[in-house]
Amino acid sequence: MTSSYGRRRRPEASLDRLPRAPDGDSGRVVERGRDRERERDERPRGLERLADLLPGAARELGLEDQLDQARAAAAWLEVVAEMVPAAAGSCRLTSLAADAVTIEAGAPIVAQEIRLRSPELLAALRRKTGLRLLQLRVVAGHV
Repeated sequence: MTSSYGRRRRPEASLDRLPRAPDGDSGRVVERGRDRERERDERPRGLERLADLLPGAARELGLEDQLDQARAAAAWLEVVAEMVPAAAGSCRLTSLAADAVTIEAGAPIVAQEIRLRSPELLAALRRKTGLRLLQLRVVAGHV
């Protein structure tokens, strides 16, 4: 074959033109590319949920604290939506220390409501996360 520039082009290889290797079990000849595909399809595949894999991966990467904080933040949103629906969009979990959680409220009235209900909210958050939380701090800020 000649290209438009006058140089010879090499013919493109296809799976049919690849050298064939004998199959060890039956003595029949199979193509290399298709043999690999067949092996890949025959391997058992166990499906695992991402939620089951995430804690192990976080541990290996040293991200356990961040994962705990993300879980606590999600649990906080659920707790507030259940117990103080009026404050649901006006506050968020900003930090998670060893035994304390800090909540940022968007308005002073929301901060006051969360402070008043902090024992109930903290107990519910403990139940949802399984963390040993002893204190709930509330700061007024911009949410």
